[in-house]
Amino acid sequence: MKKRLISSYDEINDIFVGKVDGENGFYADFDISDGIFLGINKDNCPNSIYVSDASRVLNVSKQTLENSDVKITVSCDSTCLYFSMFIGNLHICSYRCKNIFKIPFIDFEMDSNY
Repeated sequence: MKKRLISSYDEINDIFVGKVDGENGFYADFDISDGIFLGINKDNCPNSIYVSDASRVLNVSKQTLENSDVKITVSCDSTCLYFSMFIGNLHICSYRCKNIFKIPFIDFEMDSNY
């Protein structure tokens, strides 16, 4: 499944936020890795991302985070959630954590260029 991502970066407060276009609110918000919060909707599908202290957490410059070309992939199976983030053509991060969030088997992509 692929959805359009709307993202923004607040350089002063160092906060990165992204949400799926057309989605309002979220059902739950999960800390999937050291300050990366994944929001899910009532159907347990990802619909937002929030990263406070983003340049430190993602280990990239603030200038990189200002780029609006962002792609985030989330895949889940019965045991793990896999999260990857790309800005421009640069692979920013990949994380794997236990799928304790009741997110169904999915292969989901949020892309600002969709």
